[in-house]
Amino acid sequence: PATLPATVVVPEVWPHVPLIAISRNPVFPRFIKLIELTNPVLIDLIRRKVKLNQPYVGIFLKKNEENEAEVVQNLDDVYSVGTFAQIHEVQDLGDRLRLVIMAHRRIKIVNQILEDFEVKSSHEMTLTFPLLNTTINVPLDEASTPGKKTRPYRRKRVDEKTNGTLETSEKEEETISEGKSEEKPQESASEAAAAAEGVNVEGNAGQPVLMVEVLNVTHEKFRQTEEIKALTQELIKTIRDIISMNPLYRESLQQMLHQGQRVVDNPVYLSDLGAALTGADAQELQQVLEEMDIHKRLRLSLALLKKEYELSKLQQKIGREVEEKVKQQHRKYILHEQLKVIKKELGLEKDDKDAIEEKYRERIRQKTVPKHVMDVLDEELNKLSFLESHSSEFNVTRNYLDWLTSLPWGVTSPENLSLQEAVKILDEDHYGMEDIKKRILEFIAVSQLKGTTQGKILCFHGPPGVGKTSIARSIARALNREYFRFSVGGMTDVAEIKGHRRTYVGAMPGKIIQCLKKTKTENPLVLIDEVDKIGKGHQGDPASALLEMLDPEQNANFLDHYLDVPVDLSKVLFICTANIVDTIPEPLRDRMEMIDMSGYVAEEKLAIAKQYLVPQAMRDSGLNDQHIHIQDSALSTLIKAYCRESGVRNLQKHIEKVSRKVAFKVVKKEAEKIDVSADNLSEFVGKPVFTHDRMHDVTPPGVVMGLAWTAMGGSTLFIETTLSKPASTKKIRRLIGDHWTPRGCHEGVHENCYDCC
Repeated sequence: PATLPATVVVPEVWPHVPLIAISRNPVFPRFIKLIELTNPVLIDLIRRKVKLNQPYVGIFLKKNEENEAEVVQNLDDVYSVGTFAQIHEVQDLGDRLRLVIMAHRRIKIVNQILEDFEVKSSHEMTLTFPLLNTTINVPLDEASTPGKKTRPYRRKRVDEKTNGTLETSEKEEETISEGKSEEKPQESASEAAAAAEGVNVEGNAGQPVLMVEVLNVTHEKFRQTEEIKALTQELIKTIRDIISMNPLYRESLQQMLHQGQRVVDNPVYLSDLGAALTGADAQELQQVLEEMDIHKRLRLSLALLKKEYELSKLQQKIGREVEEKVKQQHRKYILHEQLKVIKKELGLEKDDKDAIEEKYRERIRQKTVPKHVMDVLDEELNKLSFLESHSSEFNVTRNYLDWLTSLPWGVTSPENLSLQEAVKILDEDHYGMEDIKKRILEFIAVSQLKGTTQGKILCFHGPPGVGKTSIARSIARALNREYFRFSVGGMTDVAEIKGHRRTYVGAMPGKIIQCLKKTKTENPLVLIDEVDKIGKGHQGDPASALLEMLDPEQNANFLDHYLDVPVDLSKVLFICTANIVDTIPEPLRDRMEMIDMSGYVAEEKLAIAKQYLVPQAMRDSGLNDQHIHIQDSALSTLIKAYCRESGVRNLQKHIEKVSRKVAFKVVKKEAEKIDVSADNLSEFVGKPVFTHDRMHDVTPPGVVMGLAWTAMGGSTLFIETTLSKPASTKKIRRLIGDHWTPRGCHEGVHENCYDCC
């Protein structure tokens, strides 16, 4: 720190001071502040003032807090009222200047003092040493330069007679100029006259505000009235309350009290102390600084202190709540740790890692784990014991062991090998489907003869709504196997089948491993739905991934990417469903036993509706036999005129629609029981969609019956022959098409048949 010249007393009047613009909080009298300057022009000015034993500055608050400049361009950028401060300590850091200043009194800006700076030219002397063969350039001081005259700093007050724009005689301009007299061109007479009067003609436009002329600002006279005494006492009480809540305010209070004066007895200093202790906005603090009425200033300071007190109370409340919460958590943690130690000493509980290892070994104790899987388990458990419980690798290994020990190694569910019970269960759930029922009974018979459970891969294909998915659940119930279903329709990721690699975050095994963990048995029935709609994307081909799983020769050692150990799937009964077999890849179709599920005829639909669909619709609608009766004629009309598709899903929707409308009538008490027949069926389901196809009871001559394929199961056609002229044969070809053209010829016109055929 630079040593400042000793100043006995701070002068009462000091009209010209350098201006230092600060942000955020103004400096109140009797307070010390640390200021760091980086502007080179301002730093040079402060250095000169300190050397001249004039360590005084004016501290003013900037109006715009976003303005980070240390030197303002206009007096309007700062508030006019600030503080006169003395520089107590200077620390010169080269490109920065650090000042410790103490404010003394309020001042007000009267006018800007303009200065004229000219850049000093450097002068050098060249010294030559012949013996050393060396040349050195030595800089010369300005005073020692021959033929150079120095003009001292010059300040001139601009008289209001000379400059008409200045209204008061107390405003000043300051002009600092230096340079070589011989390098300056000869000034004109008018410029010389202007320079003699202190007016800088060229350099003052756009000059930053560095020096200002100020006046001391004193507060208005006041008397120690009862109101001022009450305000003073309330201020002191509030300050004590704030200090008791937050001890950090004691340092600011010590800065005011170390001067040796009684602040309590002085309302002027007390109001400044109250405002300086608060963290209010800069505008509110500036308002206190500018207020000259002591009564109003005390009220402003008291209002800011009350806000600060409420803020301190809220801060203390939040801190108390956080501290209480932390104490509870810390206390709970300590008690848990003590409980662990006590249980460990008594032998009631082992270490966390020992307990985890014991849990995993307990899981596989009753299972028949293959040797290669047991080796992997021992290796992973040994690695787990050396890992830190907070490391990421610990959680990865723990999740892996969770999956590996949760699989049903050697655990199978007892199968139902009774043919009579299986037939009973299958007939209860579904009508017809003789091919599928016979195949399942054959499967049971083979298992009964071999004495062991076996796996198989079946594929049911047929139109929608014929019961492919529901028969699979019925088969699982008949075989007493656990049932698991997942759909591969639209699947594009191989990881859904084969699992993710263990190195990925959030990795999981494939669907079949999840199935074994959920069913807890090695011989579940797995339904792979919509196998003909499997997708293919940039993440692989899931249809190719199914080849290993659905191959009886390979699935005994199925390798999942996550587990990375062989898993036996040979005891799993796989059932796949599809609507169209053409879209199934040939290698996949070759591995499955295809069973066709054709559509139902009208008699089968009628039986299914009476035995299954109508009772289920009545249960879902809350109806019973006392509310509704659907005649067979109504069901037959519904099947023939409304629901001609191969399956019974649309028939089920129409029966549910009838049940809902009957329930609505019953609730509205329009009728207690409704008999649905073919005559009133249109009231519930609307007009028939399909009409009767027979146009002729007895086909007339020239008309024959034909059959056509449609999506609804087929239809009949009446084909009529007619006599036509030879010229019309080409017209028939155009209208009907080439496919029907040969049939456009009739036997009565022999000479034209060769044109058509």
